Amino acid sequence: MTTALDRAGGPGADPRPVLALDDVHVRYGGSHVLQGISFEVPATGVTALLGRNGVGKTTTLKAVIGLAPRAGRVLLRGREIQGESTPRIIRSGIGYVPEDREVFGGLTVDENLRLVDPERGVDAPIVGRLFPDLVARAKQRAGTLSGGQQQMVSLARVLLRETSVLLIDEPTKGLAPKLVTEVADVLAEVARHTPILLVEQNLPLVRRIADTVVVLDAGQVVHSGRAAALVADPQLTRELLGVSMRKEGAA
Repeated sequence: MTTALDRAGGPGADPRPVLALDDVHVRYGGSHVLQGISFEVPATGVTALLGRNGVGKTTTLKAVIGLAPRAGRVLLRGREIQGESTPRIIRSGIGYVPEDREVFGGLTVDENLRLVDPERGVDAPIVGRLFPDLVARAKQRAGTLSGGQQQMVSLARVLLRETSVLLIDEPTKGLAPKLVTEVADVLAEVARHTPILLVEQNLPLVRRIADTVVVLDAGQVVHSGRAAALVADPQLTRELLGVSMRKEGAA
């Protein structure tokens, strides 16, 4: 089975953005959650999707894979996918790691991974390389793992598939600083081979691994550019996100 880390960009890599949203709207009842957002995810590196709570970040990820009722265009490597079902979109090469992780608590770590790779599970080389603790806990039920360990199961599971881009929703939320660092290490390694659209509140982590940023406010894109430029500007960071780098945890 080809995994997300078996492919690396090179001189012949496709220069197009791996993912593009064009005038995407999402409405829930009387709420206009996304109000015509447009941005691109480059074919390499990490794009961080930032913003205050409730501005539409998670909704954006769900809109891409069809879990939110959207209008507008969504393109995966130049091909429109907005009319396709969620299972077909996932099969076409989008990996999704939700905020709540969604591991199967009654199954062991190995059984969770064998749902994707029935022949190898924790024996897949990528698991041993990036998630050695999961190998050691292969027979442990996923529901008894810590939050950080469950996050690793969720990441490992999606990386076992052939994936063009990963959508990852707040992977460090609620984790202790040591586990935040471990997750950051994994994401940095993954991003060397597979582009990531990352929703994250931890700005030191964004500073460490993100290449570009897109900032949402009230359902609209209000800023996009290099991640380093944003996190190096305390005034702009406070204006857009309402936080200061000094108040954020370490990555």
